[in-house]
Amino acid sequence: MKLIYKTLLLAVLSGSAFGQETPKEEDFSKIVKVSSPEGTLLEVGGLVLLPNGDLGVSTRRGDIYIVENPTSRKPYFRKFASGLHEVLGLAWKDGALYCAQRGELTKLVDTNMDGKADVYETVYAWPLSAHYHEYSFGPKIAPDGSFFVSANVAFGDEEWWRGESRVPWRGWMMNITPDGQMTPYATGFRSPCGLGMINGELFYTDNQGDWVGSGGVWQVKKGDFIGHPAGLRWTNMPNSPVKLTTEELYALVDPRRNKNAEGRYIKPENVVNEKFVTLAEVKEKIPSLRLPAVILPHGVLGISNSEIVTIPEGSFGPFAGQLLVGDQGQSKIMRVELEKVNGEYQGVAFDFRNGFQSGVLRMAWAKDGSLFVGETNRGWGSAGEANEGLQRLVWNREKTPFEMQTIKAMPDGFEITFTQPVDERSANDLASYSVESFTYKYHPVYGSPPVNVETCPIKGVKVSADGLKVRLVVDNLRKHYVHNITLEGVREKDHFYSLVHPTGYYTLHNIPEGNRLAATELSTRNSASEAAAKAAAEAAAKAKSATAKTTAAKTAAAATKAVVAPTYEEVKPLLAKYTCAACHNASKRQVGPAFLDVAKRNYSNEKIVSLIYNPQPQNWSGYATEMPPMPNVPKAEALKIAAWINSLATGKTAAK
Repeated sequence: MKLIYKTLLLAVLSGSAFGQETPKEEDFSKIVKVSSPEGTLLEVGGLVLLPNGDLGVSTRRGDIYIVENPTSRKPYFRKFASGLHEVLGLAWKDGALYCAQRGELTKLVDTNMDGKADVYETVYAWPLSAHYHEYSFGPKIAPDGSFFVSANVAFGDEEWWRGESRVPWRGWMMNITPDGQMTPYATGFRSPCGLGMINGELFYTDNQGDWVGSGGVWQVKKGDFIGHPAGLRWTNMPNSPVKLTTEELYALVDPRRNKNAEGRYIKPENVVNEKFVTLAEVKEKIPSLRLPAVILPHGVLGISNSEIVTIPEGSFGPFAGQLLVGDQGQSKIMRVELEKVNGEYQGVAFDFRNGFQSGVLRMAWAKDGSLFVGETNRGWGSAGEANEGLQRLVWNREKTPFEMQTIKAMPDGFEITFTQPVDERSANDLASYSVESFTYKYHPVYGSPPVNVETCPIKGVKVSADGLKVRLVVDNLRKHYVHNITLEGVREKDHFYSLVHPTGYYTLHNIPEGNRLAATELSTRNSASEAAAKAAAEAAAKAKSATAKTTAAKTAAAATKAVVAPTYEEVKPLLAKYTCAACHNASKRQVGPAFLDVAKRNYSNEKIVSLIYNPQPQNWSGYATEMPPMPNVPKAEALKIAAWINSLATGKTAAK
């Protein structure tokens, strides 16, 4: 209600009316399906654009296709290779395709020019234990022509929740030369699905899980330790560039490998109000530990982060040069911009495009500037209901969205650049902005709730003369924390549009040096404070005239309402706020079980709340992605969610 009032107030004060609805994502980019032959199952594991504009597509089923005229209405699919083992990456170099199978980097060549590979050459092979989770990703080509390949960890038998490196080099990044020489490059990876070469430097994405509080984008340099301990098993090998041992890490962070009275291992769960450590705190004692350049808050900016690509010049309007990051679980794409402060990468992430038919795993740029998107969800689950897909994202060159183009760190806060000029009155109002910061635990539990959440008071704002920049002076900036910067009240100058995506998540590792804005340069007007004072005065006047009878009636009505299950419309904001809707649908299985299926378990409301705080994934076999602990949900709101879930079983409320 407060936000609605604030929005209406801004509209009145600016003299603008809501004559036109604010455009949405789909007004600026269109998702187009790439037609494939009947019977072709495109569980896409790799995409690469060939020099002639054809598209190479690898599948998890072990096939590789060459797609001719891939942006036309009738692309032609030619099977180039088959019989491979879960190909989760594809690259083109010197007239040959290279792919990462589960256990090797393979070179594929068509020597007789008949359109099919007739040479399958093992460039380098690494061990397998045959565990289902031992995926391998890549390759990405380094500036010197070598290849980067990453290797997933397996999971335990009794300790089914614990990532393990059963054979070398699981949990590692490998650098492989074209002649088959492998050098271990870095370790600490859990599920390093998204590799990307950004301006000649290696970056990657990982997913929330054990030891990984939230997904994000990391730079990777030789000798780095990223944070997952499984790969430390091999640091005693003579060619390991990482010297940290498992014992040295566990001396700083308890692995919680505890047993019960029967001698069985106990799955570590999140402990509310415990004394915990963060990655940044551990890095103070382990310099080789690499912090994520940009954290992608779990459940908000994806749950299974994947491919990283750079937006080329001439593509996607004002965002050229920035990064796009796919997400397999939420079937969407995020936008990231990096900057270097004190020699260290940090930056901001925004939502960008939702609505793909399956989980976004791979991306590649077409020659016409559109983006190919390769998709899969088998065994992993996704928000998109299809099991596979190949789609294209086509930018509307005739329209420019009203967005935050970027956010950069300043000595006293942040500078926000917009794609279109802002309405000056709304942008000069402190009530248009909110900033809070948070971080995650570093522990062996699957994921982490946001912790150490604090508000960052906004001291003032300065709008540039052209309306394209805003300097936001913010108190309580914290190094190594994510800063959630939300601009619900800022409007576009000509049409009073809201921002398509009003929130950016800035990961702040270093606060730059430089001049701070003087207080005399800042606007400190706050319409929310003015409105609150007026509302308080009105409430005081009403309270004086209220009779005891009216008060009693209201109390009785409130008590009656408290026992009635909330409607979907009432609970919908909570499902979004606490990222429940990222993995669950009311009536259909998604990444997690349907809310209706939870209701059928006949849990009490209190039991559902306890499972929100400490999930028991073993109760839901068949789901690959564990639910992280969510103790940050206030109990009153968790009970409201639980009451709505249970109402689905009785049919007392509609499921949306």
